[in-house]
Amino acid sequence: MKLSIIAASALIIFGGAVQAKAARDAHVAALEQYTAPHSRPASVPDYSFLPDGTALRLSADGRTIVKVDLRSGKDGEVLLDLGHTRETVIADMDGFTVSPNGEQVLVWRNSKPIYRRSFEASYYVYEVRSRLLRPLSQNHTTAQSPLFSPDSRMVAFVAGNNIYIKKLDYNTEVAVTTDGERNRVINGVPDWTYEEEFTTTCSMTWAPDALTLSYLRYDESDVPTYTFPLYEGSCDPRAEYALYPGSYSYKYPVAGERNSRVSLHSYDVETRKIKDIALDAPGIDYIPRIRYGDTPERLVVATLNRDQNRLEIFAVNPKSTVVKSIFVDESKSWIIPESYEQLHLGKNSMVVMSSKSGFTQLYEYAYTGALLRTLTSGDADVTAYYGADAKGTHYYQVAAPTPMDRVVRSVDAKGAVRTISAAEGTSDAAFTPAMDMAVMCTSSAVVPPVYTLVNAAGSKIRVMEDNAAYAARCASLPRKEFFKMTGPGGVELNGYVIKPAEAAAGRKCPVVMSQYSGPGSQSVLNSWKLDWEQYFAQQGYVVVCVDGRGTGGRGREFSDIVYKRLGYYETIDQIAAARYAASLPYADGAKIGIYGWSYGGYEALMCASAAGNPYAAAVAVAPVTDWRYYDTVYAERYMLTPQQNADGYRESAPLTHAGKLSCPLLIMSGTADDNVHMFNTMQYVSALQCDGILCDMFIFPNMNHSINGCNARAVVYARMLEFFNSKLK
Repeated sequence: MKLSIIAASALIIFGGAVQAKAARDAHVAALEQYTAPHSRPASVPDYSFLPDGTALRLSADGRTIVKVDLRSGKDGEVLLDLGHTRETVIADMDGFTVSPNGEQVLVWRNSKPIYRRSFEASYYVYEVRSRLLRPLSQNHTTAQSPLFSPDSRMVAFVAGNNIYIKKLDYNTEVAVTTDGERNRVINGVPDWTYEEEFTTTCSMTWAPDALTLSYLRYDESDVPTYTFPLYEGSCDPRAEYALYPGSYSYKYPVAGERNSRVSLHSYDVETRKIKDIALDAPGIDYIPRIRYGDTPERLVVATLNRDQNRLEIFAVNPKSTVVKSIFVDESKSWIIPESYEQLHLGKNSMVVMSSKSGFTQLYEYAYTGALLRTLTSGDADVTAYYGADAKGTHYYQVAAPTPMDRVVRSVDAKGAVRTISAAEGTSDAAFTPAMDMAVMCTSSAVVPPVYTLVNAAGSKIRVMEDNAAYAARCASLPRKEFFKMTGPGGVELNGYVIKPAEAAAGRKCPVVMSQYSGPGSQSVLNSWKLDWEQYFAQQGYVVVCVDGRGTGGRGREFSDIVYKRLGYYETIDQIAAARYAASLPYADGAKIGIYGWSYGGYEALMCASAAGNPYAAAVAVAPVTDWRYYDTVYAERYMLTPQQNADGYRESAPLTHAGKLSCPLLIMSGTADDNVHMFNTMQYVSALQCDGILCDMFIFPNMNHSINGCNARAVVYARMLEFFNSKLK
């Protein structure tokens, strides 16, 4: 009898386990349709252009480069066919770059990611007239960041942390630097921190006359080394670690520690001599951008102090090494990264983005430093600058008519402003080199992206991709509905809600709060996004997202309040948003969960440990748990150094408040996250253990910060769904 009871119990347990596994598998498979790349709407090619303005595209099979008539959309003649090359034969291409004169094409294949933006690959140079295809280098099988000279006769590239110049006329190669060494010295490409936080992958620039190559050298000898383990794994398994794990080591400066020593140099192509260029002005700690202006004697260098509240731009003569300051912008908090990331150098002037008025606007300066013109003004942030045409008309994107929208506008030489995109929703433009046409991508919360070729005035030439079939497939999915709520102190906050079908039936449903909350970010946007949120709504959850104070698109007063005390106001606003969600007639206020990834994961932990919070469960993916563990540039931009702001760092750390965690927690990380190290998660879980607090933990071997590949992204959300189902239903 006892055996029968045990057997029956085992059958029940086993049967329940089988059902649970089947449900998990079904969720993973379904979420793949929402999160995988194949679930995204169709787009149009990223066109390159010949000097005469002819558009080029890479074929889907990576075998040919085809000329395209943009106006008609018809393909023309083939510029490069890998089936008809001379000397060298390769199977396919990952991408290509055309020389300034259009007579050579640099192609690459076998791309291998390094960090978020950088990659190394095998490069080849193709001569259009002769159909001759040759390796870029005979000495280096892979290279980084190749750069044609303006006269198209040379290519500068980086291999093994050194700079080389390939002279195409003679098929010869010259070493510019020889001191490059892994984890010690880098020439011509940025270190990890510069790439991640200054969004750059190349630290070289050619003079307009092609006689000088200027570059940055990064001495990271004194930067602390970070090491994380590598495993064999099952997603792209690494057989060399089948029995013993390996490791990856690189230089990563956490807040308050030493950065790379960055120096500026110029190389004379004719004499093969290098000159060291000293920027003797005080307070220069970072050089996020270098690029030549309109003459070989004008190298424009953008610099920041370590606190990142002072941007100074210099004009440098690389031959005489004379340095002159031409622009200074200062902030009571931080200089917006767009000021140097979108610095535009024209023939006679430069365009700079600045938020000195309280909102991000565009300003045109002469290279002498004189302000020529305030291009934009008003109470809306400019969010992108595209350039200017020959008539002096400038094109840009702005957060209007509301901070949740993005429209494209132009301002002509007389100051007349014109909206050349849809009047609302989110529009972005990719202009031709002549700025006479643009591919306009427009979407909204309810309309997937539509790509339209327009002229400079915004008039439609033709629809390139309307995603009609995709829109039809998505028509029945739950949609975002925007709302405004009054937050603490009477501040109006923007949000959206995605309702399940059960809400219309009058049932009260559990709530998942989705947020990112990082400084300058925006999650509440009137743009198309198909992701896990729609699937969760189909599973009976109300999904709510609110952009609290500190987020972007609403001017500096709204964003700067978080300066030196990250996590404080964001937490107040997210808790207020959760209480607002609880007041909705279809929401179950006793069953509210909060989720976030990266900064959002950080904020989820801060909220779950805050006094009196309303959360019944929390999920944090790849969270920062103490800003002392994160990189110098990002952490110090908003917090200064731990030495300058010890109390701010302590109070802003989830680690400090771990003992106050008041709801069930699921925490997930990738073991090979080079950005937010899994060290953050391990330290936080260790603190919970010491306080006798339980949590759920899910680890992704060999995965980086994005946790992508082999359906890992779907597994993240399936595990989150399973967790919320167990805690909120």
